[in-house]
Amino acid sequence: MQDFEARVRAAVARIERRDQKLAEELNDVRGSAGREQEARVLAEKIAPEAAGFQPEMAGLEGLAPPPQPDLALETIVLRVGRPVLAVLRDEAQLEFRDAESEIWKQRLIDARDHLTQAIKAVGRIEVANHPRFEWLGTGWLISEDVVVTNRHVANEFGRRNGSGFVFRQGPIGRSMRASIDFLEEFNRLESLEFRLKRILHIEGDSGPDIALLQVEPAKGRKLAAPIALASRTAQQEQQVAVIGYPAKDSRIPDQQLMQDIFGNVFDKKRLAPGQITRSQSTGLLHDCSTLGGNSGSVVLDLASGEALGLHFAGRFLEANFAVPAALVADRLRGLGRSGGRTIAPKPANVRETPRTDQVMLQSPSGGTVASSASSTMISYTIPIRVTVDIGAPVADGQPAVQAKPTAQPPRTPRPAPPVVDDEEDELFLTTEARAEDYADRTGYDPAFLGEGLEVPLPEVGPELEESILTYDLDGETERELRYQHFSVVMNSPRRMCFFSAVNLDGKQSRRSRRVSWRLDPRIPEEAQILRGECYGNAPKFSRGHMTRREDPVWGPEDEANLGNADSMHATNVVPQLQVFNAGIWLGLEDYALDHARGDEMKISVFTGPFLRDDDPEQFGVTIPRSFWKVIAFIHDETGELTATGYTMSQEAFLSEQEFVFGQHETAQVPISSIEQQTGLSFGDLASRDPLAGEVEEALPGALTDFRQIRFV
Repeated sequence: MQDFEARVRAAVARIERRDQKLAEELNDVRGSAGREQEARVLAEKIAPEAAGFQPEMAGLEGLAPPPQPDLALETIVLRVGRPVLAVLRDEAQLEFRDAESEIWKQRLIDARDHLTQAIKAVGRIEVANHPRFEWLGTGWLISEDVVVTNRHVANEFGRRNGSGFVFRQGPIGRSMRASIDFLEEFNRLESLEFRLKRILHIEGDSGPDIALLQVEPAKGRKLAAPIALASRTAQQEQQVAVIGYPAKDSRIPDQQLMQDIFGNVFDKKRLAPGQITRSQSTGLLHDCSTLGGNSGSVVLDLASGEALGLHFAGRFLEANFAVPAALVADRLRGLGRSGGRTIAPKPANVRETPRTDQVMLQSPSGGTVASSASSTMISYTIPIRVTVDIGAPVADGQPAVQAKPTAQPPRTPRPAPPVVDDEEDELFLTTEARAEDYADRTGYDPAFLGEGLEVPLPEVGPELEESILTYDLDGETERELRYQHFSVVMNSPRRMCFFSAVNLDGKQSRRSRRVSWRLDPRIPEEAQILRGECYGNAPKFSRGHMTRREDPVWGPEDEANLGNADSMHATNVVPQLQVFNAGIWLGLEDYALDHARGDEMKISVFTGPFLRDDDPEQFGVTIPRSFWKVIAFIHDETGELTATGYTMSQEAFLSEQEFVFGQHETAQVPISSIEQQTGLSFGDLASRDPLAGEVEEALPGALTDFRQIRFV
């Protein structure tokens, strides 16, 4: 909370420092809001019922003022200083409500003509036959039939094929299709949609986050005039507006704050004014309020109506990032085209691509920040809601609009078990156990599934041998940490497990209350990730169980209780983002049990992180970007030993790219693919996999329903 308060205040201070005229207005807003707040507190003390309190509270003396009044005031100030405005029917009519800024109102009135023209050229990138999304981001016209958006948006439906680009295959073997809708306004059902018939360019990972798409003309519908690309380099403190489609972003730690400020309206065309905060040949920084879905938005100069940049990423309450117009113009020239107006010659100091696989930007604090598919920063930008109508009446000859059917809701996957994990301090690590207390733990049982069906622990490859954490047990060197019904093998440099392996008996499963987290006394404390590092309330990470807490909780009551307590060791958890444990991933074991031989109901489960050299570091800990799981059981129909593999990624939530990421994605993959990526060997299990011999890239992709899982 203290970190969040500091960020809010720092964001307001930066706005006031850069814009003296606005700072004077914000100071007046702060004083006015403070007086209103004081009056409300006084009213609550004098007449609590009139202030909305229940009658039984009447008569209480000395009621405390609302929590964090200073923060509340600064949030109001931030809302005035960096609003997000509604766009409705292209009408250039500004109607501020809630917290009003006369300064921004006048600035936008002065820029009305530029805004009206630009708004018509900005649309929402939509996609058909995609396994997860109906829309992906924002795009805008830079030539009469060319739309620009971000690479990370276009990569969702397109890929390179030789010297050109093609649309990807969807999960049912049909090619994906992309389109752009230039309406999608709040409380408006019509659409103005054009097919994106051709992928002209998707920049490589080593270049700026740019993609160019060709629009197919439609009979009876006219495209807007393109937005001209600026012929001059953007200047610091230049007044701009971002036009795009902010979407609800589950990466933001305080979801309620996001909804309150934004009015709980997402996915619609919005305009957010602000300033350029830094300008370089390889990147722009701006402070407009954006959100996931703004990827590909235009950064528009209010004075000239020209595009200064292509927005691609944001960092919560700190900065937003854009590709400069000069780089966009350079890629457009490569197609033999030009924008809406003459584009200046390519500046001599603009490199074709940055030196690394990232678009480098200089942060306001002087440090370097970057964005790429492997970015190491959590990013999100809070929007602020102030309602404004912008545009002009539709004249004769303008595009006709069509009614747009309501999108069908996605299929709801089978409900997963409820998550009860929390991060309360009183449930943190205890060290009351002694190493000898674990002498009776037998750990994972390779023969658990039945006679002649041994499923041993995975073998760690020779190239990883030196990374295995070992400990002394009765004079012998051990690598397997044995617990009740499960075992863990630790990676010493990363201070987290290679894998956790559990035997699960569904017939003897019990429920048990959660207990305290604990350290394992058999290995050094410094070999385990402790409190005060990466774990805690968002934006820090949750302790994500590898062996689920419920899985070893079976058998006689004393054994079940021991399995429950053992699952709460620091060795059995890995940093996961707060929203990670959800959906199909949590229910995989239960669904596999449904297909295990009915008279046994036994499975063995192996779970772990992909530990890659390029994993991002946050809060002093190297965070895994994705996780894997392998489940082995005797199939209820075939009676044969069967094994299936799965992956789940949190990479999208660790990235600075603003995108419509709604949840983590679980996919079924060949076990051989998990072996190749982890350096582990599952022995005979890989041959028991129904996906054995198949190529991962040719598989359907993310699981949206348990019934998509292949067991035969």
